[in-house]
Amino acid sequence: MSFSFDPNKGLVTVRVRLWGPRARTVIRLALDTGASETLVNWDIAVLLGYDPSASPTRRQITTGSGVEFAPEIPIEKIEALGMERLRFPVLCHTLPPSAGVDGLLGLDFLRGRRVVLDFRAGIIAVD
Repeated sequence: MSFSFDPNKGLVTVRVRLWGPRARTVIRLALDTGASETLVNWDIAVLLGYDPSASPTRRQITTGSGVEFAPEIPIEKIEALGMERLRFPVLCHTLPPSAGVDGLLGLDFLRGRRVVLDFRAGIIAVD
C-alpha cells in the first residue's frame, strides 16, 4: 500500500483512526522514526474515554524540556497506513498547539513492516 505526503512541508503526517470505550476519532500524527513509541495528546485520550491519570504504567520520555514520565494506555483500536492494531499501547502527553499534530506515530507501530519514504515522489510505501 502507498500513501501520499507533501515532501516540501516540515513534518510527514499520517491520518490515524482511533477507537476508545466512549468514542472514535480521526487525528493527524507525525511519522517519527526518532520516537520509539507512539504518543497521543492527553486530550485525545480523554475524548476517547480514557483517564490517563489513572494509568498504573508510566514510561520515561525525553522532551525538549527534559525527562518526564508519561502514562501508557492500551487504545482499543488504531488504524494507520493500511495497518490495524488492537489493544495497542500509546503514551499520553500534551504537545504544544504549535506542534500542529495530535501526537507521534512511532517505531513501535511500524515494527515488522517494510516502510519506504520516497521524498522525491512524496510517497510512503508499506508492505
